[in-house]
Amino acid sequence: MSKMASLMCFVRSGRKAASVVLRREFHRTSPAALQMTVRDALNQAMDEELERDERVFLLGEEVAQYDGAYKVSRGLWKKYGDKRIIDTPITEMGFAGIAVGAAMAGLRPICEFMTFNFSMQAIDQVINSAAKTYYMSAGLQSVPIVFRGPNGASAGVAAQHSQCFAAWYGHCPGLKVLSPWNSEDAKGLLKSAIRDDNPVVFLENELMYGVPFEMSEEAQSKDFTIAIGKAKIERQGNHITLVSHSRYVSFCLDAAAVLAKEGIECEVINLRTIRPMDVEAIEASVMKTNHLITVEGGWPQFGVGAEICARIMEGPAFNYLDAPAIRVTGVDIPMPYAKILEDNSIPQVKDIIFSVKKTLNV
Repeated sequence: MSKMASLMCFVRSGRKAASVVLRREFHRTSPAALQMTVRDALNQAMDEELERDERVFLLGEEVAQYDGAYKVSRGLWKKYGDKRIIDTPITEMGFAGIAVGAAMAGLRPICEFMTFNFSMQAIDQVINSAAKTYYMSAGLQSVPIVFRGPNGASAGVAAQHSQCFAAWYGHCPGLKVLSPWNSEDAKGLLKSAIRDDNPVVFLENELMYGVPFEMSEEAQSKDFTIAIGKAKIERQGNHITLVSHSRYVSFCLDAAAVLAKEGIECEVINLRTIRPMDVEAIEASVMKTNHLITVEGGWPQFGVGAEICARIMEGPAFNYLDAPAIRVTGVDIPMPYAKILEDNSIPQVKDIIFSVKKTLNV
């Protein structure tokens, strides 16, 4: 065999071996995780619960034929029809009252507010009719209802459409208040809310609807739920605890990634539930990191962060703090319309980074 022929045989055998190795490596890789937007996760949760329990129905403005103002209920009217997916007139007090009455009569309504800013039109139904009835009936009359819709600041919708209602409804005994961040939160918490026998306020975020997140195999199951009242540690750390909910969990994770490059390890807690709050999870983290920052888009006075700080001060974790707890919040003004003013009225990643460095004195 000539030198050239020997060389060609060597190259071919080498290519064949490499091809076998590549094939083996290819088969060894795990399948790509399913990506799902928060919008689709909410849609899937409602679809599965409507299918599971014939007492469940959805009502609200444009939820049926228009597929929802934000397309969260896309396809449900075509699948379940007029009796299960009900378009209402523009009268929040009216259709919220109908939903509460239906819950008292044994159904399990999902009442959609086009935005939670409009829930102020129906706040008497939410607080006085839904939240207090179980107590006032000595436990004889439950009100299994979910009030859901987008909450908090969106973009360019000014003062009357930009407020966060987490503290408003979190203030009221008798309600459970949930605030999901990612797609798994949205699906698991909404399914738990629909199955719960108490009135639940479910605070979504318009700016998160189109954001895709990975969904674990477990979360893709029709039996997947997330326990109400349990927070989740989204990132482990030992220098400082960041506690947040909804969209601002993303901001905390972004800030933590930047700070990690400087040697500062932040522990990020996703509250998931505003009421009942998982104070034990926050305390355990503070006892480990000895520092605490709360982050929210709502106003500072009597806010979610204020409640967390008070609970830490009153509990066993207070003696573990090496610096005062800090709140990063929206600015204490009605939301401006101009974009540059709007951006400066809600927390940004740079504000979280600044507060972390200030707390750690670095």
